[in-house]
Amino acid sequence: YIKYGSFIPLSESDVVEHLKENGNSDVSNSEVDIRREMTRYRAGLASVPVAGFMVTYNKHNLRLEDLGTLEDQNWLNDQIINMYGELIMDVAEQKVHFFNSFFYKQLVAKGYDGVKRWTKKVDLFSKWLLLIPIHLEIHWSLIAVTMATKTISYYDSQGIVFRHTTNNIMKYLQSEAREKKQAAFQKGWKIAIIKVNRRSLSLHAADVFVSQHIYCRLYKFQPLLFSQNNMPQIRKRIYKELCDCRLND
Repeated sequence: YIKYGSFIPLSESDVVEHLKENGNSDVSNSEVDIRREMTRYRAGLASVPVAGFMVTYNKHNLRLEDLGTLEDQNWLNDQIINMYGELIMDVAEQKVHFFNSFFYKQLVAKGYDGVKRWTKKVDLFSKWLLLIPIHLEIHWSLIAVTMATKTISYYDSQGIVFRHTTNNIMKYLQSEAREKKQAAFQKGWKIAIIKVNRRSLSLHAADVFVSQHIYCRLYKFQPLLFSQNNMPQIRKRIYKELCDCRLND
């Protein structure tokens, strides 16, 4: 509870391993039902929130209620998505730029002038990859921009295609190229709609899908090699990574 604020990211094996490392007895031969004890202990503390628990990383603050969105089939909130993006950028060592989840909303509402200052100190055209999370009211989708090939790829776990979304990003990049005097990026953009097997992921897994696709792209794994069955494990790993303030490769 000191490290994670809850048992959400822990499995029975995590608890057993901790007891082996810190206890004075051999829990492997113990008659204690670890899972039952975890359930009882967690139930007893469910109504008693950990006072002041918070994860702080750069300008991001995650409270227990934010991390709680990673439990079961809850919707991930902006705070979770944005801090995860911050971890991505740090691991990528300036090769990737992750846009805050509020970027696209601001772009749609106020146009290029409304977001021009967001990249005042960032050279997007020196990056390998741009990642733009899109909140579509009921779930998340993702736009990944590969700068070397000038390709705007749209990923959505529900197979919903919003062509105007990719067009808005293309117009933004063209405007940014004119603003930063990058003639090579003012034209020649391509749009790719990536088909995802909708049966593999439920609507509640859409936001986790976004974070995991980002993870796969960062580590150059073949994207999307996970399904609904992997979601509980992935949610636990994301929770741990956020609390540890680092990605586990």
